[in-house]
Amino acid sequence: MQPTNALVASADLDSRPFNRARTHDRMFFGGIAWVLSVTVLAGFSRTYYFNDFVADPFPLSPLMHLHGAVYSAWMLLLVLQTTLIARGRFRLHRRLGVAGCVIAASMVVLGIAVAVTRTADGVTADRGVPPLVFLAVPLVGMLVFAVLFGAAVLLRRQAATHKRLMLLASFEIVTAAVARLPVVETWGPLGFFGVIDLFVIAMVAYDIATLKRVHAATVWGGLFFVLSQPLRLVIGGSTPWISFATWLTTT
Repeated sequence: MQPTNALVASADLDSRPFNRARTHDRMFFGGIAWVLSVTVLAGFSRTYYFNDFVADPFPLSPLMHLHGAVYSAWMLLLVLQTTLIARGRFRLHRRLGVAGCVIAASMVVLGIAVAVTRTADGVTADRGVPPLVFLAVPLVGMLVFAVLFGAAVLLRRQAATHKRLMLLASFEIVTAAVARLPVVETWGPLGFFGVIDLFVIAMVAYDIATLKRVHAATVWGGLFFVLSQPLRLVIGGSTPWISFATWLTTT
């Protein structure tokens, strides 16, 4: 009996690091999902969620209502998916992944449509950047989201990679909410980009603390996300972009 007990004890000891890693992942990725959702609620509280209760309500078109509903669905799904993984409901998580693909595709279409129509209508917020230049921020952002989400889907069997890429894709979506937070909204693009990049820094810190290295998905996905930010303003200020944006908002 003693050898058997020794083997059981050894197996328990060997499983501890794995169990701790799963616990850490549940806390970190689930916690980030909740923080992102609260950020979206706070950022769009005045112009969408509680718009009817403010003194000067923001005019919301049917397109913007649809946009808000679909993007809200993404945040709810993000929280639900991380919760399902934490509870070991992997089969349901995979099934809901199909719905996530439909929502993601709809977000790209609606994100582009809202950005273009709002710019064309002259109702974009003044962030110290001309509207046609700023249009590059959300439009390139939709490309960044699509690439990160697509990579996450393609690499869905690599759990550690999948969850990091999915979070990075969600950071892109939450950027618009960060830009509307009190105080942050006065800082301009470099300000709200800097704030959303704090989430990337948190991912790097988490990787170092738990893996003793930065995961490849965090490195390459994070670099793609962060480096795209100043590039958007460079693209937006170029003559070809201004011509394209002018055509896009006047046709």
